Amino acid sequence: MYWWLHLPRCLAKTRKVGGSLVVTLPKEIVTIQKIKENEFVEITVKKCRKDGFGTFRGMAPFTKEDELKSIE
Repeated sequence: MYWWLHLPRCLAKTRKVGGSLVVTLPKEIVTIQKIKENEFVEITVKKCRKDGFGTFRGMAPFTKEDELKSIE
């Protein structure tokens, strides 16, 4: 089995702070990874499709509970 399949993943929305874009780490990931303030973390960025029309035929639309939920 591949080691990266066991890493915590999540979807996060960017926001603008000054001239930069910021992503907030969810509390669940901070807790699982024992991340503390001022530590360096490695982040892999992949832009999600804004419109997934036709991608998952037959799948129900996302609900509020689905938004920003950790993928485990």
